[in-house]
Amino acid sequence: MRVLLLGGTTEASLLALVLAQHGVEAVFSYAGRTESPVAQPLPTRVGGFGGVAGLAGYLQAESISHVVDATHPFAAQMSLNAIAACAAAGVPLLGFERAAWVAENGDDWRLVPDLAAAVDALPITPTRVFLAIGKQHLADFARKPQHHYLLRLVDAPGTLPLANATAVVARGPFDLAGDLALLREHQITHIVAKNSGGTGARAKLDAARALRLPVVMIDRPHLPPRRVVDSVAQVLGWLGHADLGV
Repeated sequence: MRVLLLGGTTEASLLALVLAQHGVEAVFSYAGRTESPVAQPLPTRVGGFGGVAGLAGYLQAESISHVVDATHPFAAQMSLNAIAACAAAGVPLLGFERAAWVAENGDDWRLVPDLAAAVDALPITPTRVFLAIGKQHLADFARKPQHHYLLRLVDAPGTLPLANATAVVARGPFDLAGDLALLREHQITHIVAKNSGGTGARAKLDAARALRLPVVMIDRPHLPPRRVVDSVAQVLGWLGHADLGV
């Protein structure tokens, strides 16, 4: 057995630790979008594969027997490539994905299907928006330049595509007290977030509920049917290592 673990999430790091501790042969793959990714206890590669054909070729060249896709829920292109490449190479694929967030009593969520709809959902009058979507799609919000945008990024952003923006560099997990202070300090009136799920970035939603702020929540991209689990134990069972436990 030789596993390719497509990572970049907390879940991927947890699985990598368990695989390394029990001597399961595996390779951890980062897309390379973060300048200083978290070090992993497995052999690690950084960067793309060159599309579906490149990934299929890698699976064959490296004698990969199983692929676990534990990428970010919004890394749709990588997941699509993995589905197609595994089918072409005849390699079994498993999605390892955290459960999506669900609105709770007191939440004011405006559910939208994509980034374009999220921009549309912001008001016309100038507001102060916490744009909690990462750095890749900031330019989409340039068509509403009247707002002031607060950005929280893992890496220093350099030149921003938004003229009226403040960037805070920080890496999660975040807590309620910290996010309450952040929203109050910057006088935030609206939040835009991707429904990434998990606990590391949930605090902003709890803070929004406490402050009665509206949240524009972007739904996850739709993928073709595939087997998906949400725990390390389930991944180990799929790999035939249920005896290892977690």
